[in-house]
Order: sequence, then C-alpha cells, then structure tokens
Amino acid sequence: MKNLILLLAFFTFSISNAQILEPVKWTTSIEKTSDTEAVLIATATIEPHWHLYSQNVPEDGPIATSFSFKGNANYLKKGNTSEETGHTIDDPIFGMKIKFFENKASFKQRIKLKSKTNFKVEATVEFMVCDDTRCLPPTETDLVFEIN
Repeated sequence: MKNLILLLAFFTFSISNAQILEPVKWTTSIEKTSDTEAVLIATATIEPHWHLYSQNVPEDGPIATSFSFKGNANYLKKGNTSEETGHTIDDPIFGMKIKFFENKASFKQRIKLKSKTNFKVEATVEFMVCDDTRCLPPTETDLVFEIN
C-alpha cells in the first residue's frame, strides 16, 4: 500500500511539474488610415528572457517569423508586413548575426478596403522563440482582425 501511495504521489508530482511553454501571446488591432485603407497590427507580448526572431533571418538560422493572410473579396494587401527595429546581435546559439525582439514586437500590414461592410481578415503567424539555453519548435497561431 505504501508503494502504491508513493507511486501515485510521484505521478502527481510529475504531472504538476510538466509545463507547456508559451512565452509569446499575440493580440490584434486595426488602425484605419482613411475610408479606403487600414493597417492590421499583430502585437507579440514576449515573456522575459525569450527572443522572437525577425521576418528576415540568415540561412541556416532560426525559423523566421512569417505571416500568411487568407484572401477574401473585402480587401487587398498593400506591400509586405513591416516590423519594428528590434535588436541585432551575434547569436550564441546559431553563431550568426540575427535580428530579434524581446518583451514586445509589433508587425504591420497595410490593406486597401474594398468593402464598407464589417468583415474579418484571418491570418496565421509562424514563429520561433529561444532563450539563452534552448529554442522551442516553430509554432503557428491563428490571428483574426475585425474590420468595422
């Protein structure tokens, strides 16, 4: 009986110690610049000690952050998704100069509005984060922008 209780306690402790790491949380917002144009803003809030990589990283580096927008008849993309300045360092994990973001990062996509009605723009962001000792596998997150 003691062994069963000990085994159950060990199992419970193991489960409670297992953590799912999600060091990046995404939010979306819209900035209307005119009656016919808007900017879709995807903001990443990054936990301390973690780095989110840029959309532009060298070959053989980490997975770059990338956005995929689902097309619909209500809008047209204008140009590419822009990003903030960030930090460029000699990354010790990858052994190369890499641009990354810490704490918070905003990515902006300009669009032309083709409709006056309310609609949604659906997108997916793929990204990779690392801290000073490890990297998490690439993650995809769905984003929704509500155009009103």
